[in-house]
Amino acid sequence: MSRIAALRETLGGMHPVAATKVKDHLEPYVRAFIENSPFAVLASSNSNGDCDASPKGGLPGFIKVIDDRTLLIPDLGGNRLFQSYENFESNPKAGLIFMIPGMEVTARVNGRVRMAQESELETHGNGSEVHWSDENSGLVQGVVLSIDEAYFHCPRAFQFANLWDAQTIADNAQRSIKSLRKN
Repeated sequence: MSRIAALRETLGGMHPVAATKVKDHLEPYVRAFIENSPFAVLASSNSNGDCDASPKGGLPGFIKVIDDRTLLIPDLGGNRLFQSYENFESNPKAGLIFMIPGMEVTARVNGRVRMAQESELETHGNGSEVHWSDENSGLVQGVVLSIDEAYFHCPRAFQFANLWDAQTIADNAQRSIKSLRKN
């Protein structure tokens, strides 16, 4: 028996809701969550298994829902490391986790990517849809993700971390990166 199978047996198996929540398309509520999300983390790995997780942000809905099986993810100017894109050259698999500040659930999407054509970027108006910009925040490129799995993820991690606590947020806003290094 595999370690995972043994854990499931010991813990009583997969939760019944979890067993049916993963879909191969966007359910209406997951679609709406993505369309209202201003932040996501894009995970990738190369063929050797070297991983990268890249934060992506913009105005709510900056990652475009093309249809119930397709997303368009813009790539705005940044540090120019292009680690995710290097990974995509040898492994087209990617995962996204979408967040909305203050909401304790997330939406997760996994699938296969390909580089977006310039015409796709133009058609879907995927430009620099951000709250803040500078001379480096223009659209560089984008990827189209074909959905293999999409689902909501439970709030437990946010609850464990007390992530959206207003007082913690206010306290953190007063701290500098230097003070974090001292702790």
